[in-house]
Amino acid sequence: MSINQPVAATLEAEELNPREFSPSNRELKHTSGEQELPSTTAVIEEAEILHASIRAGSIAQIVMAGIAVIGLLYLLKLVMVTTLVAVLLAFVLEPLVGWFGRIRFPRPIGALVAVTLLVCLAGNLTFFFYNRAVGFAIQLPRYSEKIRDSLANFRAQTTKIEESTRSVLASPKAGKQPLPVEVQEAPGLSRVISAGTGTLAEVVLAISFIPFLVYFMLTWKDHMLSATVRLFPREHRLVAHRTVGRISAMIRSFIVGNLLIGLIAAGVSTVVFWSLGIPYFYFLGVISGFVSLIPYLGVFLALLPPLAAGIGIVDKTRVGMILLSVIGLHVFIMNVLYPKIVGKRLRLNPLVVTLSLFFWAWIWGAMGLILAVPLVGATKIICDYVDSLRGLGDWLGVSAERER
Repeated sequence: MSINQPVAATLEAEELNPREFSPSNRELKHTSGEQELPSTTAVIEEAEILHASIRAGSIAQIVMAGIAVIGLLYLLKLVMVTTLVAVLLAFVLEPLVGWFGRIRFPRPIGALVAVTLLVCLAGNLTFFFYNRAVGFAIQLPRYSEKIRDSLANFRAQTTKIEESTRSVLASPKAGKQPLPVEVQEAPGLSRVISAGTGTLAEVVLAISFIPFLVYFMLTWKDHMLSATVRLFPREHRLVAHRTVGRISAMIRSFIVGNLLIGLIAAGVSTVVFWSLGIPYFYFLGVISGFVSLIPYLGVFLALLPPLAAGIGIVDKTRVGMILLSVIGLHVFIMNVLYPKIVGKRLRLNPLVVTLSLFFWAWIWGAMGLILAVPLVGATKIICDYVDSLRGLGDWLGVSAERER
């Protein structure tokens, strides 16, 4: 009885709690230690999958945001370019307005005088270059015969090369195939004018806004600076103030330096073109000199005006002199004058500058080539003062303070 008593007790417990003493429950108790490790691994895998999906979602959001920003920049091209040009001109006129303030002129009066002088200067330069361009266009037919002969010789050479290539590549059994001819209606003058009227009206409207924007930027400068700094938290306001100050100094030195270098390049180009007998040398020299300031692409653009005006007029020796003078002047500007005058505060990565020129020219056209370097420089300065973006700032270029 004593031996069967535990067994009876066990049987009685099984009858009272059949689930606890079921075979599956017994197996679960025996294998609980073995299942603990796989369950932990499954939880870790699920957490990794969740983090990967979150990371992929954040990357997709960043890509979509970047595409949206690029689309907005393209759609707002006219507004953005007009505003940035007004900002650059305001930086140029700020020293003059400050000088008026030192001689006890009220700031609104000083800004009005400065903007009026700017408008008068721009109007006179536009009138001068417009007359020179009209005169050049009127004189151009005189050289049309020489230009036509030069183009005819070039076309004859290319035709010979094409015929020789065709005779080598053509199959002897193949007969002459008929050439398809497509007749197109020549665009009429009225159609061309109507197509360009909308764009011209938009450009004129944007230009008319620039003097007002510059005036209000000059008169509200102090208020805008303090209001911009107050947008940041208190602990970041000093850094924001320094960043805005460095950006202002960089843009001002960039504009003044480029203006000085452009005048030097225009003067040298004018003298060289005059000595080579190129017509309208004073007009083409200024264009070639200032276009040469565009980094890396300027040397090719600066060659177009003298070579186009010298077709049929200058011989091969003078063409070589044009190439040598324009390329040599561009190399001297970019490697000697630019680092000394413009590059004192900031040195940008040449690869970044080239990519920015390509990007902003694609977004904003010719104005993008002018605004690309100031935009990259401002981005570099902002990255230098933001801890999380300093790596990007180091990639964009080297600051003069860090070189010391």
